[in-house]
Amino acid sequence: MTNDKGQIRLKRLQMYLCLVPVFGAIPALWTLSTKQGDREQQSVSRLAITLALGWLLAYSLLSAGAGQTAEIIRFRLLFLDSLLASGYVLVCLGLMLRLWQRKPVRLPGVSRWADRMGQKRRR
Repeated sequence: MTNDKGQIRLKRLQMYLCLVPVFGAIPALWTLSTKQGDREQQSVSRLAITLALGWLLAYSLLSAGAGQTAEIIRFRLLFLDSLLASGYVLVCLGLMLRLWQRKPVRLPGVSRWADRMGQKRRR
């Protein structure tokens, strides 16, 4: 009985680590590449990677655009970039809160898309 509780705690800790903004992509990639974990851990890992890659792509595009434009537009792009980064961190914290409350760790649309990407990769 104690071993089962320990395994559940370890599983939840691993999912928390995957949801850490930016750096959580490393344990998430590890989980997916070694095919460790159950279905829920794999789903959380795919969601964490999808969020991190989406944030990185948007961050790169906004930063590149800010370097190529006039001063007022540069300010607006960098401001939008900071809002995007703050939103990414808040979403990750919200998902961690849902995990702590033992609720499903899902985002409408994003989770479904991430799961589809995982299914295509398995084929």
